[in-house]
Amino acid sequence: MPDTMRALVGADSGSRYRLAQDAPIPVPPRGMLLVRVHSVAFNPRDASNAVAHFAGTVAGLGEDVTRFQVGDRVVASSSGPAADATDKSEGGAFAEFALAGQDSSCRVPDAMDFAEACSIGMGLAAVGGQLSMMHGGGGNNNNTVNTTTVLVSGGATAAGTLATQLLKLAGYTPIVTCSPADNALCREYGAAACFDSHSPACGADIRVHTDNGLRYALDCIADEATMKMCYEALGSGFGSSYYFGFEKPASAIAVKYTRRDVRADWTLADGVQVLGGGLDNLPAALEDLKTGRVHNAKRLIVPLMA
Repeated sequence: MPDTMRALVGADSGSRYRLAQDAPIPVPPRGMLLVRVHSVAFNPRDASNAVAHFAGTVAGLGEDVTRFQVGDRVVASSSGPAADATDKSEGGAFAEFALAGQDSSCRVPDAMDFAEACSIGMGLAAVGGQLSMMHGGGGNNNNTVNTTTVLVSGGATAAGTLATQLLKLAGYTPIVTCSPADNALCREYGAAACFDSHSPACGADIRVHTDNGLRYALDCIADEATMKMCYEALGSGFGSSYYFGFEKPASAIAVKYTRRDVRADWTLADGVQVLGGGLDNLPAALEDLKTGRVHNAKRLIVPLMA
């Protein structure tokens, strides 16, 4: 492995960032991974502080890392240098190599490419932020039954396995729908319970399992059938429940108004634009986001490696 890399770092003057050709490759400290970055994803809000989700392969391990090995495919997040930072030598994810925390990184399924992984990771982070605002965060709120349980419809899909990992890391209890043949796979990724997606009683079974207390459903398949199933699974009698869909099916509005107590959101279906040019194009892409020249896409993805 070389000692230096190309990276977007804080500029000493003038423009906010500059592309360095010889930035030092960081050494992963205890509990952290060194990742060879393949793709980064970010949005207009991130343009001010260079926060990004990135995906790539593990290139090095710090002490006490036990969940990952060199060569594993992962997705994580990072932030780059602020404009007024004293140390402008590190560029976070906007580099050929980046550091990632073991406890905040997830495995990327083989069936998912790196561009999709970092885009979904960012979208799920947005959903997680909404969940946290709704009830003060995941995992530690035990005042209401099942407030931290989240249903993942399509738990065995590439997006579903990623969502399950991220939800569990954030402190939620993910339960999933899948084929019975995929139960072991979904539990390996962190599902607390699995329900037969082919069963006509799937939604009702989940409602019984959660004692009519399920408040959150994340639909990774998002067709009419799965949206209806999620609506059947969501509890009632305690205010609003929430449905998040990866796509918006043609019948979404008709299903949506079958229950006035369920709030539907398709944040994860927001537009995505893939930009070529790799690291060379990142300064211009960040500037376009900052100035609003890019406005049709909520997320920009820049592949750094073919």
